[in-house]
Amino acid sequence: MDSTALMDSYGRKLLEELQANARLSLAELGRRIGLSPTATAERLKQMEELGIIRGYTVEIDREALGLDVMAFIRMSCGGHQQYYRMLEYVKSLEEVRECHHLTGGDDFLLKVTTTSMADLEALIEALLPFGNPVTSLVYSSPVEHRKYAISGKLVTVTKKQPRRR
Repeated sequence: MDSTALMDSYGRKLLEELQANARLSLAELGRRIGLSPTATAERLKQMEELGIIRGYTVEIDREALGLDVMAFIRMSCGGHQQYYRMLEYVKSLEEVRECHHLTGGDDFLLKVTTTSMADLEALIEALLPFGNPVTSLVYSSPVEHRKYAISGKLVTVTKKQPRRR
């Protein structure tokens, strides 16, 4: 089965419900989307096999773990050799929460968390052999872990804007 068939109204409603609460029972999920528990389980299995659903996670408060410092580090690497070495290196670092390959002047954007400013400084120093790190500290995150628009449309962008005269 291809992913298009699974992304009908039932599939989209199922994803919506799972984004709100991934711990719902199959019976409750089925009730909410209008399918039997068996049909819901089969739909989930197919979505998992096709990679539409990639996992079920728990969100942990990073500060409860003592990770009080969050920052973004933009990295520019000096050539292919540094690029691949840096990529392998950041994959091994527990401080790196996310690593994104970019277009433009920077090669990577790293989201990192550390226990202190001293640890952040040590991390930045460890990245120096791979290129030029530019760091921005995060004060707060007013929008964090936003759910995906299940409809596939970004309503705020697609609304027709009034003409200016």
